[in-house]
Amino acid sequence: MQRVFLWFSALLALYVSGFACATEPPLPPGDEKPAPHIALLLPLKSATFGPAADAVQQGFLAAAGVEITNPQSLPVRVYGCFDEGNDIVTMYRRAIANGARAVVGPLTRKGVNTLAAEKDLIVPTLALNVADQAAAPQLYFFGMAVEAEAREIANLAKRQNLHQVIVITTHTQLAKRLQFAFEEKWVTDGGAILREIEFNSDPVVFADVAVKPDTLVFLAADAATARQIRPYLPNRLPIYATSQIFVGNTETLINYDLDGIRFVDMPWLLEPDHAAVMSYPRAAPPLPADHERFYALGIDAFRLVQLLIAKKAEISMPLDGVSGHIDLDGHTFLRTAIPAVFVQGHAQLPDAPVVPIAPMFPGLVPTSAVPEAAPPQ
Repeated sequence: MQRVFLWFSALLALYVSGFACATEPPLPPGDEKPAPHIALLLPLKSATFGPAADAVQQGFLAAAGVEITNPQSLPVRVYGCFDEGNDIVTMYRRAIANGARAVVGPLTRKGVNTLAAEKDLIVPTLALNVADQAAAPQLYFFGMAVEAEAREIANLAKRQNLHQVIVITTHTQLAKRLQFAFEEKWVTDGGAILREIEFNSDPVVFADVAVKPDTLVFLAADAATARQIRPYLPNRLPIYATSQIFVGNTETLINYDLDGIRFVDMPWLLEPDHAAVMSYPRAAPPLPADHERFYALGIDAFRLVQLLIAKKAEISMPLDGVSGHIDLDGHTFLRTAIPAVFVQGHAQLPDAPVVPIAPMFPGLVPTSAVPEAAPPQ
């Protein structure tokens, strides 16, 4: 697999025409001749967003490498910058001047909002986030908003005939976003909120949490916080969370501590034998789970922009993507993740057979069992 990836890398060195940055002086005439291409606009030079942008770039170019033998495929040019909010319009116009026939990016919400304010977008443009305003006719959106996963969990729980919820959150901004999105969807669909618990490192707040009929726990937390909370919740109480609690199946010790929790995530991380997943090379060296998600986003972004270029997006939906099940609602590509559950140190699909994981240290056993009352997805 490593040798195959290196072969793809060598081809991509020829396939990708080069890097540009809107914050740098314009290239002298002749250094970058205008030619038809797909422009990938990312905050590669940003200290905050650079690692995620790099993962998107790797996934996008990996997908482009798979299509390299297609004579109708356009080459890719990557345009990087420090601050999308300030640079995105300049980068976009430069890409168009250089011959871009389609644009993918920006990645940040600030950058997307800035670009969305521009009405003169003349080529198909796939933003990798959402905007707070109406889109221009050529602007489409595709991203990984955590709020969408929280709403998906509300749907999953409803389908399991669970009618009331205990919401456990923390003081972080991300936890509050997850809490608000889940509760809004839950209440809109007729669910009841039994309790709201904010965890601030003191487990005494869980002292009176008990198993109740038709009740679940929604855990608006990341993996580190969930590990602190899980031992204090009854094993038979169904617990749901988002992909924020999954750091990959190589982290067996962490996964043991989360045993029985149900969540949603990407086929890229959960289904290695998925047909679409098997079609694309993995990052080498492997990335952390959060960056693998951006790598998968890059793969599906390449597939979607191909459909936009060919004017086949609507008739090609739904798409079985590596980041999830993708459908089109207006100008937004909606991504639905797949359900999973932690079983004996391993995250797997709910209906998959249990795959015992050998303990990393002798005598290590899971801290809790799979909740007996949690119905299968």
